[in-house]
Parts: sequence; structure tokens; C-alpha cells
Amino acid sequence: MIKNVLFIIFFINTSLQAATFQTDTSAYQTQRLKVNALLKERSAKFGQYDQSLDTKTGIFGLQTKGDIKNSNEILRQIVLNDNNVFKELKILMDYKDEEVKRVKNEASSTNDRIENYKTSIKKLQDQNLQLKKDFAAANKEKQITNYIVMFLALTLFVACYLFYKKLKKA
Repeated sequence: MIKNVLFIIFFINTSLQAATFQTDTSAYQTQRLKVNALLKERSAKFGQYDQSLDTKTGIFGLQTKGDIKNSNEILRQIVLNDNNVFKELKILMDYKDEEVKRVKNEASSTNDRIENYKTSIKKLQDQNLQLKKDFAAANKEKQITNYIVMFLALTLFVACYLFYKKLKKA
């Protein structure tokens, strides 16, 4: 019965750890997708910026003030997007750091449990050895007691035999 209870507890614990890991992994994947989307957006904006630099709507093929403002606005959007990328990357790195901490804690916890199991096994082995010694000593005492009882029974039998012979003579 204890084995069944321990098995159920182990199974529930393993299931909860798997669910936590699954949640962490899905959050990490979502964050990665967000960063990738921001990087694609940045690439598209940079392409727009290159095109805006080539745009020359002024007289004699020169850039106008509007062209330069448009290029500067696209460049400002790229910088804002870069700031968002850095923020999201920091969040992504925080997820990774938490994952590393969780793995280290789990490894430490596992090592602690292994050490506790080793200690328990050693303790049980010592108890088993002591029980074997106690059993051997009790068995030896039982043998000595059996020899004493047989000796006393034999002595009683001899005494009765001798007493019977004496009575027969008399």
C-alpha cells in the first residue's frame, strides 16, 4: 500500500513538473516568435529607409525637405523598433536565466534526494546487518537452551532409571 501511495505521489510530482516545463517552454517560444516578428519588421523598415534615400522628388533630381523628413521618420521608427527588440530580447534572456536557475535547482534537489536515498539505504543495510547478528545470537541461544533441555531430560531419564532399578532391588 505504501508503494502505491509513493508511486501516486511520484506520478503527480512528475506531471506537475512536466506541466511547468511545458508552460515555460511555450512562453519562451512565444517570446522568440515576438522577437523574430520585430526583427522582420525592422528589416522591412530598413528596406523602406533605403528606398526613401533613393527617392529624389526635387528639381534637377535632388532630395527635397519632405524626402529627408520621410527618411528621418523611417529611421526614427527603426530606432524605436530596435528599442522594442532590445526590450523583448531582455525578456527572452530573463526566461533563459529562469530556465537555467530552474535546472540548477532541480539538479541540486535531485542530488539532495539521491544523497538522502543513499543515507537511507546505508541505514537500512546497517539495520539489516544488526538484525542478522541478533538473529544469529538468538539462534545460538536457542541451540544452547535446547542442549540444556536435552541434557536435563537425559539426566532426569537416567535418574528415573536408576531410581527404578533401586526400587526393583529393594
